[in-house]
Amino acid sequence: MNQTDKMNRLKHYFADWDLYEKLWLSLFTIIIVSLSVYWKDSFVGVVASLTGIWCVVLVAKGKIANYYFGIISVIAYAYVAFSSQYYGEVMLNMIYFLPMQFVGIYLWRKRTVSKKKNNIRVRYMTNKQRILWFLVTIAGTILYGYFLKYLGGNLPFIDSSSTVMSVIAMILMVFVFVEQWVLWILVDIVSVIMWFTVLINGGNDVAVLVMWIAFLANAIYGLYNWIKLEKKMS
Repeated sequence: MNQTDKMNRLKHYFADWDLYEKLWLSLFTIIIVSLSVYWKDSFVGVVASLTGIWCVVLVAKGKIANYYFGIISVIAYAYVAFSSQYYGEVMLNMIYFLPMQFVGIYLWRKRTVSKKKNNIRVRYMTNKQRILWFLVTIAGTILYGYFLKYLGGNLPFIDSSSTVMSVIAMILMVFVFVEQWVLWILVDIVSVIMWFTVLINGGNDVAVLVMWIAFLANAIYGLYNWIKLEKKMS
């Protein structure tokens, strides 16, 4: 593929991006880099934050490329979480999220609508599926919370709720269910609380905190955008 073909393919890829999405991604990239320099944040934290934001923006757009950034973000974030003793987050990312990136690539390719733009066909869950996953979430949060408490983890039940909801949201994500975004919104709210606690207790992972705030904003937009995508395909 020559340089002209590469440029044309890149133009096609970003052709359906709204101005808001481009500005949003640029803004948070600048904010993370600037705050990281000011707060002397760790390099790994910056990498986790930047690749994480690029990943979730691509998910909101329904782009398969999100998983390639996700692989990098998962590994870097797990390292930062281990340093802050959020063991639930470490196990979640290395044991679950990392292999799920590859599962997602495989399943999303099967539901691709446009090969050129890498967009996928989204769908809604049934009411029975919603009730089932709600009950699984509650039970899983309680059981895993006691396990993390036994390990001596920081904020075990908050950590547990974030972990369990993330596990289920990721399952819904790889199977392209719109309802994943409701869980991601809850996960992001819990995670903002967790990393704000780290910051006020003397931690310097401000880039990770900003990342989760950006995730929350993106999850709200992702829900809105996937509802639009589903209507277009129905």
